Amino acid sequence: MPANDHTPSDPPLIPASPPIAGLLLAAGGGRRLGGRPKALLPYRGRPLVENAVRVLREAGCGPVHVVLGASAAEVRERADLAGCMVVDNPDWAQGMGSSLRVGLTSLAGTGARAALVSLVDQPGIGPAAVARVLAAYRSPTSLVAAAYDGERGHPVLFGADRWADIAATATGDKGARVHLARHAEELMLVECADIAEAFDIDTPPDLARLL
Repeated sequence: MPANDHTPSDPPLIPASPPIAGLLLAAGGGRRLGGRPKALLPYRGRPLVENAVRVLREAGCGPVHVVLGASAAEVRERADLAGCMVVDNPDWAQGMGSSLRVGLTSLAGTGARAALVSLVDQPGIGPAAVARVLAAYRSPTSLVAAAYDGERGHPVLFGADRWADIAATATGDKGARVHLARHAEELMLVECADIAEAFDIDTPPDLARLL
């Protein structure tokens, strides 16, 4: 575990300054769920993607960009994504890396100093955990991740100075793992196990967690 692991006191849920964008990766096709797009899984009566957007906003992220892929047109039709910048990833089937590249590209020119990346299928991670990670931002070189009992998880915050390298190395399902491995000594882990659960909705038994 990196030596700079820490748990800061929980900040108030107010917008961060300078602006930190929320980047929601919601392109997955739910292959192990029988091809049900994760963005459209029902959660509290609405598509799961709406919950993920709400979490980012309540934590203080802005702007919020959403990357869609599987059944993108249907997601746009059924989910309320008003106020978000919604971008499509035509190569979503190639893995998370392609969605991360599309999302970071969409942030160019927004003035955001960092991007907080979250996944659509982790409803156990709420605004408090996201705000805790946001509070660890220091500069455009910041590299921060939530940790759960010391293990790195999501969300992950990338300072803008890192975006180009992340986009260049994000392939397949690796996402930003190459960049994170190369810069492990610079990574700040923020413990969030006391306020969030980092489970994924990947298989049919996981759907019970959405009830």
